[in-house]
Amino acid sequence: MSERSFFPSLKASALAGVAVAVLLTSSMVAGAQVTGSSQTTTDANGQQQESVTLSASGKKHKKEDKVVESKDTKKQMRKDKALTPIAEQDAKLPDKELYDKAVLATKKGHFDVARLDLQTLLNTYPDSQFQMRAKLAIADSWYKEGGTAALMQAESEYKDFITFFPNAPEAAEAQMRVGDIYFRQMDKPDRDYTKATHAEEEYRLMLQQFPESSLVPQAKQRLREVQEVLAEREAEIGDFYASRAAWPATIARYQTVVDTYPEYSHMDDVLVGLGDAYEAEAKYVRSIRLPEAAKARLEHIYDDAAANAYRRVVLEHSASPHVEDARDRLAAMDLPIPKPTPEQVAASEALENSRSGYNLKERAKLLVMHTPDTVMAAHIGDPSLTDPKPTLAPDVTRKIISDFNTSMHPETAAKEPAKTEPAATADAAPADEAAAPATPTTPAAPLAFHDVPTAAPGSDNGSAVQTSVPGATSNTSSGTASDSMGVEIVSPSSAPKASDANGGLKAVGPTNNTPLPAVEKAGDAPDAVNEIKPGSQPAAQAPNPKGKKTKPAFDKSDESSSKHKKKKGLDKLNPF
Repeated sequence: MSERSFFPSLKASALAGVAVAVLLTSSMVAGAQVTGSSQTTTDANGQQQESVTLSASGKKHKKEDKVVESKDTKKQMRKDKALTPIAEQDAKLPDKELYDKAVLATKKGHFDVARLDLQTLLNTYPDSQFQMRAKLAIADSWYKEGGTAALMQAESEYKDFITFFPNAPEAAEAQMRVGDIYFRQMDKPDRDYTKATHAEEEYRLMLQQFPESSLVPQAKQRLREVQEVLAEREAEIGDFYASRAAWPATIARYQTVVDTYPEYSHMDDVLVGLGDAYEAEAKYVRSIRLPEAAKARLEHIYDDAAANAYRRVVLEHSASPHVEDARDRLAAMDLPIPKPTPEQVAASEALENSRSGYNLKERAKLLVMHTPDTVMAAHIGDPSLTDPKPTLAPDVTRKIISDFNTSMHPETAAKEPAKTEPAATADAAPADEAAAPATPTTPAAPLAFHDVPTAAPGSDNGSAVQTSVPGATSNTSSGTASDSMGVEIVSPSSAPKASDANGGLKAVGPTNNTPLPAVEKAGDAPDAVNEIKPGSQPAAQAPNPKGKKTKPAFDKSDESSSKHKKKKGLDKLNPF
C-alpha cells in the first residue's frame, strides 16, 4: 500500500521545497513575510496537477515602532532611581548594606528592626552618603507604622529632617508628609476640628516655603479638601443658629464662610441662607412699632444686604443647584434679576464640573470609615493661604444696634464726623483756650509742657499743691515762667502748719475722741480646795481585805443578762 503524499507528484513537491528554502533564507535576511497558496488542475491526459504559489512581503523596522517614554514615566524612573539603593558602585559597603537591609525591613513591616539598622548607620558612619536618606527613612517608618504615638514621632522626625536639610529636594516631601499626618487624623465636621486646622497650617507652610516643588499641585488639592471640611463646619453651625432664629450669629457664620472659603461646594446655599437672615431682620423691623422714616431706613439697609447676597448667587454661581431659589427671591422682592456674563458662566461651569461625583465606593467608605466628606471639593482654583478677619456675632449685634440708632437719629450721625475731627490731633488746646477767640494776626502755637501757667503767688484755690518752675526765666510778653528743659516741678503750695501734724489732710476717725478707760487687770484665781482627805480612799476603790475579787452587785429587777438567772413570772413582762 503506497503512502499518500500532500503533493500530487514528485516534481511539484521538489519545486515547493526549493521555493520554501529560498523564501526562508530571504526572510531571515530582510524579515520578509511568506504567504503561500496551492491550486489543483487536470491536464489533457486526465492526471491531476497541483501548483503552489508563494509570495513574500518584507517589512522594515521603522522609528515609529519604538516605545517612547512619557514625561511622567521618566519622572517616576528618576524618582525610583533616587530612592532605590545604588546597585552599581559601592554596593558592598557596610553602610550601603545597612540601608538596604532597613529598606527591605520597612517593606515587610518590621519597623523596629528597620529603625535600629538606620540608627546604627547614623551613629557608626557619620560621613556616609546615606545619612540624609537614612534620616528620611526613619521618619517614613514611623509614618507607615501609623497610630497616634507613631504619627507624633513621625512629625518630629520630619521636622528634624527639614531643619538639618532645608535645601534638599526631599524637604518639600517631608513638609508634605507633616500635613498628611494631620490629614489622616481629621474627623467629621461636627467633631473636633483641631487636626483640620493643623493640616491647613502645614499645607499652607509647604506652599509658601517650597513653591517650586513638584508636590505643589498635590498640596493644593489637599488644602482644598481641608478647607472644604472647615467650611462645612461653619455652614452647619450657621444652619443651627438659623433654626433657632439667632440671626446675628447666623449672619456671622455665613459671612465667615463667604469671606474665607470661596471654593466651598455649597456656597450658593450659604449665600441664600445669608440673604434669608437679612430678610428675617427686615421682617422683624416691619413688625415693631417705629417711626415711618426710621422703619424705612432700616428696611432699606437689610433689603439691600439680602439682595446683594441673592445677586451674588445669580452672577458668580450660575451653574449651581440653588440659583433658581435666588432668582425667585429677587423676583419676590420686585427687583431686577441680573444676567451673568459669559466669563462668569464659564468660570462657574468649570468650578462645578471639577468636583467629583459620589459613587458606590465613596459612599461605602463614608458609611464605614469615620472620615470627613471631601468628595465634592473643587479641583481647580487657588486655595486661600491667609484667613481674613472672621465675622463675629457680637460685631454683627453692635452693627445692628448702630443701624437702629442711626435710623432713629439721623442728625446725630451727621454731626459725628465733625466731633471726631478735633480729637484726631495729639496736642489739643485746653478748654479755656479753645473757647477764647483766636486773633487772625497771631496764630496760636501748639501747647508744650513748659507753657503750662503756674499759680499766682497770692492765690489760694484750696489745692494742696501748685506748679512752680525754680530758676525759670520770666517772659514779660506772656507773663508766664518757662524752663529751658521744659520740665515741670510740682511742689506743695504752702508748708504745713505747726499745729497740723497731718500736712493738711483730714484725720479719719470718730468725732468723739474721748479716750477709753484703761483695761482692768484680771484678778487672781481662787485656790483649789481638795475635799478628799489625804490618805483616804473611796469605798468603791478600796481593795477586798480577803484578797479576792468581788463582782459588783446585780439587781435582777433592773436588767437581765445571759450570765445571770433569767426573770421568772411576771418579771418577764416588765420591760423596766
